Amino acid sequence: MFRLRRFLKHYKLQLTIGPVCKLIEAIFELFIPLITADIIDTGVKNNDVGYVLRQGGFMIFLGALGLGFALVCQKSASIASQGFGTEVRNAMFRHINTFSHAELDKIGTPSLITRMTNDINQLQLAVAMLIRLVIRAPFLVIGAIIMAMSIDMKMSLIFLAASPLIALVLFLIMYKSVPFFRKIQKKLDTVSLISRETLSGNRVIRAFSKQDSEQARLEEQNNELEQTAVAVGRISALLNPLTYVIAQGAIIAVVWFGAKFVSSGDLTQGEIIALVNYMTQILLAMIVVSNLVVIFTKASASAARVNEVFDTVPSVREINSDEIRTDEKAPAVEFENVSFGYANNAYALKNISFTLERGETVGIIGGTGSGKSTLVNLVPRFYDTSEGNVFVDGANVKDYSFKQLRGKMGIVPQNAVLFAGTVKSNMLWGNKNASLDDIDKALKIAQAYGFVYENKDGLERPVTAGGKNLSGGQKQRLTIARSLVSKPEILILDDSASALDFATDAALRKSLKEETQNMTVIMVSQRVGTVRYADKIIVLDKGELVGIGKHNDLFEKCSVYKEICLSQLKAEEVLNK
Repeated sequence: MFRLRRFLKHYKLQLTIGPVCKLIEAIFELFIPLITADIIDTGVKNNDVGYVLRQGGFMIFLGALGLGFALVCQKSASIASQGFGTEVRNAMFRHINTFSHAELDKIGTPSLITRMTNDINQLQLAVAMLIRLVIRAPFLVIGAIIMAMSIDMKMSLIFLAASPLIALVLFLIMYKSVPFFRKIQKKLDTVSLISRETLSGNRVIRAFSKQDSEQARLEEQNNELEQTAVAVGRISALLNPLTYVIAQGAIIAVVWFGAKFVSSGDLTQGEIIALVNYMTQILLAMIVVSNLVVIFTKASASAARVNEVFDTVPSVREINSDEIRTDEKAPAVEFENVSFGYANNAYALKNISFTLERGETVGIIGGTGSGKSTLVNLVPRFYDTSEGNVFVDGANVKDYSFKQLRGKMGIVPQNAVLFAGTVKSNMLWGNKNASLDDIDKALKIAQAYGFVYENKDGLERPVTAGGKNLSGGQKQRLTIARSLVSKPEILILDDSASALDFATDAALRKSLKEETQNMTVIMVSQRVGTVRYADKIIVLDKGELVGIGKHNDLFEKCSVYKEICLSQLKAEEVLNK
């Protein structure tokens, strides 16, 4: 947690005022038993009602002052803790946005969501308790012992014996419970993952009638989480009983020995009451400390998980933030002896070399797992190559700023992703200043104009999160249109027409050919019909480039491409122009 203190630098005033106010409140609280003893020994003993009322009024005054200081502390704690949580969450979100796909794959989306919500909430609570109670509780314990010493040194030995015993109990409970809280946070990640998968994939689950098995899977993880929580709960449950036993035993000792001292005249009745009150204050303070132990133990586990995210260094880093000059005569895209492998896995691409000229339409085809999507993900630098180089407009992609490189491209991923809002708000993602004419043109090229304007709301048609209120083909066409609105130099279609019927697919390809003549179009597909009319076709097999050229030439010379063609088309259709 100490490493996260940098997020509190804007709240130094609250971090100072809060504990000071709580300290003043604690000082007032320590005077209350002495005033009570004075009332008993002077006012009650002498039957002086006026004295009792005056001292009682003074106690109420101290209580009111203490309440005022406590409220100031509470407000300071709220401002600091909520501000701290906001800054950590914003910083974490910014840092996550610097991750490449590799880091996102490694940590996982559900885990990142849990860390940004549950873990940071635990840290917020810890900061609030730090301001409100961390100084007050120990001060009350030490102060009560000192006040007991000022009344009677012999009786204070009871306090000096009880306090270390309570502290030992707290240490042992904390030592045993820390590992459990770390396990709980990890199991929360698993529950979050299953919940996210189940809710996002509920249609598939119902289609396969897997509701019962998914319910059982979630229940299994929930049961493991419950068992871990119960185990740590059993340990934590020992805190209050053990501290109560020690404190109550000390109170009995105070009363037992105090009675003898009162009989001998060494102590007064009021002083015995004060000593009992001080022991009660120690007990209550220790209970607060025990609760703080639980809170800070959870926060410690959460802080480790949050720091793990901050410690994760992006594997793809922006070296140059300035705009670089490009060569207009150079190829639009060039791969030079490129190999790439995911973490701890064999190469997904091996020694790939090719060039794509400006304005070309290029098809990339291959079997499942051949590396098609991996290859196009290297162009916008979602991943860095393991070996070799990728060039865009004659410059190495590593020399570009992310903004300049990705500003050249329109990328349509395999999974069509739309955001909650309207059709128009989604279209403006690529270019917030796009005109209605730009949007309409993009919709027409993407074959989405018809179904958008058939709806009475047109561009203001609502889109739910993930585009759940649209069909698969509609989502794909809208994501293509969204990329076209930004008028990219390079358009990457990563199997983004798979949900379209053949007629719409053909109309889309024709429209792209006619309306985007100066745009380099890269189409990834498993359909021969989608890529056969491309200016150049790249054939991949098990991560290797096994063919490059036009359709007819590849059919005659590339056995992999020929096999794909014959698996989808009749022999007489393959060479039919």
